[in-house]
Amino acid sequence: MDTYQFFPIMIVGFAISLGLTPLSRQIAIRLGVVDRPSSARKANAQHTPLMGGLALYVSFAGALLLFSPPRHYQELGAIVGGATVLALVGLYDDRYELGLRPKLVAMVAVALGLVAAGIQVELFSTAWLNVPLTVFWIVAVTNAVNFLDNMDGLAAGLSAIAGFFFMLIAFLQGQTLVSSLAAALFGSSLGFWVYNYNPASTFMGDMGALVLGLVLAVLGIKLTFQVQPPSITWVIPVMVLALPVFDINLVVWTRLSEGRSPGEAGKDHTSHRIRSVGFSTRWVLFILYVFCGLFGTIGLLMSVSAPAVATRLGVAGLVMLGLLFGLMMWVRRQYQLREETR
Repeated sequence: MDTYQFFPIMIVGFAISLGLTPLSRQIAIRLGVVDRPSSARKANAQHTPLMGGLALYVSFAGALLLFSPPRHYQELGAIVGGATVLALVGLYDDRYELGLRPKLVAMVAVALGLVAAGIQVELFSTAWLNVPLTVFWIVAVTNAVNFLDNMDGLAAGLSAIAGFFFMLIAFLQGQTLVSSLAAALFGSSLGFWVYNYNPASTFMGDMGALVLGLVLAVLGIKLTFQVQPPSITWVIPVMVLALPVFDINLVVWTRLSEGRSPGEAGKDHTSHRIRSVGFSTRWVLFILYVFCGLFGTIGLLMSVSAPAVATRLGVAGLVMLGLLFGLMMWVRRQYQLREETR
């Protein structure tokens, strides 16, 4: 029965998120937790309520705790506890603009807490390598999803698509805990996406983006495979999370090469570059959703293929990401040239 436990979790997560998001919007308006238009990073042109992350957090945690098998409560408790910490930190940041450094400290603390609960990367035979890699992965993916919350429907859509592929891969591998986590993420993200798709009536804020990023990072760590060697298994989560991994590398490289701080806000994300070519917001979203679906499919195929075939798929996926990286750098340069000639 546990094998199909993901299904009620997915449905309940979606229903709670769909029902709570309008309520979270009203709470945000009453408390003054509102996103104001900014030329530095976001594309919204009017004040929009934040705190959609409240609906995301409650629906994710509620669906898990209501329907997950009792034998997983210890690990789920650690994950939900970490999500709670980041939700509170994100809420404070949404209201008072906490800054990057305190958020990084909170992410590292949560990552170390998960390691203490037994949730960590196991690529190497020594904890001296696995623990730092775990902390780096959790902080990087959590930040990457937060970075991607720069356009209506982007972070929520990405999380729903990635959650769907993680759920399917985990189900095929017989992993109840991972499929339950992914189902809760998929359902809650999809319910919120209904209100967040362009034109958005509410935003998730850091309260939602940090929680989504943390859960996606944990899913990448917890996903294991019966037949694939370690040289392949680490690539599969990277394929499923190709967009946040790609975008944070693109942004950090761009800002460092231009002499700017990686934490500085700016319209240099993948979504901004595609939009600068002339696409509308909805077309940008469609292109990036297809991107997520394509690389998620590569990850899925790798998980069920023979090692030799999986290796070729992984190499092809990484080469595609490298070529797209070059294309996005070229798009950035063309945009800068146009701005200089105005």
